[in-house]
Amino acid sequence: MATKTLFNTVVNWFIRQRIDQIENFIKNPIETQKGVLFSQLYHAENTDYGKIHGFSSISDYEDFQRNVPVVTYEDFEPFIEKARRGAPDVFWPGYIRKFAKSSGTTNAKSKFIPISEECLEDCHFKAGKDLLSIYANNHPENTLFLNKNLRLGGSSELYEDFNTKFGDLSAIMIENLPFWVEITTTPSKKVSLMSEWESKLKAIVTEVKNEDVGSITGVPSWMMVLLQRTLKETGHATISELWPNLEVFFHGGISFKPYKEQYRKLIGKDINYYEIYNASEGFFAIQDRHGSDEMLLMLDYGIFYEFIPMDTFHSPNRQAIPLEEVELGKNYALVITTNSGLWRYLIGDTVKFTSLSPFRIRISGRTKHYINAFGEELMIDNVENALAKACDATGATVTDFTGAPVFMKEGESGAHEWIFEFSQNPSDLEQFTDVFDDTLKSLNSDYEAKRYNNMTLKRPVVHVAKPDLFYNWMSSRGKLGGQNKVPRLSNDREYIEPLLELNA
Repeated sequence: MATKTLFNTVVNWFIRQRIDQIENFIKNPIETQKGVLFSQLYHAENTDYGKIHGFSSISDYEDFQRNVPVVTYEDFEPFIEKARRGAPDVFWPGYIRKFAKSSGTTNAKSKFIPISEECLEDCHFKAGKDLLSIYANNHPENTLFLNKNLRLGGSSELYEDFNTKFGDLSAIMIENLPFWVEITTTPSKKVSLMSEWESKLKAIVTEVKNEDVGSITGVPSWMMVLLQRTLKETGHATISELWPNLEVFFHGGISFKPYKEQYRKLIGKDINYYEIYNASEGFFAIQDRHGSDEMLLMLDYGIFYEFIPMDTFHSPNRQAIPLEEVELGKNYALVITTNSGLWRYLIGDTVKFTSLSPFRIRISGRTKHYINAFGEELMIDNVENALAKACDATGATVTDFTGAPVFMKEGESGAHEWIFEFSQNPSDLEQFTDVFDDTLKSLNSDYEAKRYNNMTLKRPVVHVAKPDLFYNWMSSRGKLGGQNKVPRLSNDREYIEPLLELNA
């Protein structure tokens, strides 16, 4: 025990040294970002992509804007395929041997996101250390390294193809973690790398139920499934009975708002919650203040950030802007240039800035995940805030949900149709619907205008889902576990129709 205590003290001291560097980029954000951009350009000027777009002649940001186009995955895919098939110096110096396979939430087609050694070390692993540094700095009394961290990744099977490896980002990271991380985490690498979700879940429960877990890391929805299975297996009433030293949940991937009250009951005591914003393409932001609902944009991970205002996103003349030009409270599509060779890449997420000194953000949605069938421009952050109000008013707890438009026909107004899966049903479903609707009106003037006198939009159509509806639907799509997410909003009825059929 004395050795573990000393180890905890030494590690806490070491990781807190990083705080000085974080404070430096907070004080010098624009200079830090310019340094990142021109370092990347210099590094890649002799690649195929660098020669095509004249990286060596770029001397300022305006040149960068003119020379290098904003791209989607589909635009960039030919270069990625060339690198996957073994060609060096395509968009990043040398060979790219690792690719994170990601289908996202909308496309069935797989994406292969390049993961360079620089990205792995200076972005993803650096961010993991920073998360611990920030937590240790905020909670100097922590005992994080006296106990295990329970990690829950996605489908972790790695594949060999064209002399490169591809798989979930979690698989790539687990394969390349330093030995000391393996000592402090559970489940074992063998179990973490299992691919079939149900078998993996059983194996994880078998391993973790006998560990002393002090922290947990994962996507809230899937972590909840694991914790509930663990309680069922062990017969404990709450997680804190099983793991009395549990002190923090590091979570990301989806909004935590719908799950907050459920976790409080499930764990059985107050713990700390820290949000992270990462993806296969990079690690972008970390909650840096205890109890906050916003995240610090991390500016020295080899990622250069740009932003497209969503009110011009669908315009042929849209322009990305740099960090120094962003405004508070506006929705922006995120554009990234990374140390894996993604150049002005549209990741598909939208963010809002909540602070400009330092630069802090909230994730507001997806560029493809919205409802705008009638000009209402409904984004996920509107929905989550309205949902929180409706739950508070009716004592409800929502597990999962999705929404879609009901299109106009035969002279009738349209509507929005919702399926909500509750772990605690609302005391009055009509009141729940009214509060949800009224809050959306108060948050979104476009929605309010379309709802006026039911002229364009009628009152929302709300369905209560059967237990485990979303779990069974995700299972039927081969999307169980880890990094897979339920699509919350859609501008068509692709997702809601099969869910309604299963719910019948």
